[in-house]
Amino acid sequence: MINVIVTYTVNPGFVSSNKANIQKFLEDFKKLDPSTFEYKVFVKEDGVTFVHYSSYINEEVQHEVLNVPSFKEFQKLRDESGLNGSHKVEFLQSIL
Repeated sequence: MINVIVTYTVNPGFVSSNKANIQKFLEDFKKLDPSTFEYKVFVKEDGVTFVHYSSYINEEVQHEVLNVPSFKEFQKLRDESGLNGSHKVEFLQSIL
């Protein structure tokens, strides 16, 4: 199992656009096999910091999910919005 947390902070003016872009790829993710991955997105109390949690059964599924066109477009628009070095990717190890 591959478990990942991605955290980043957007400019306040980009929050609404980021949420809309997230909804687009989450809708497309519903077309994939939900038994092979989990993907959740949260916003911290500050309203501008987003946390994406994902879990994949293997690298093949991770590659499939992360290459959905609407997800790639979300990433492009998010990165172009100016993250000021806040983008952080962490891999989690299960203790079970």
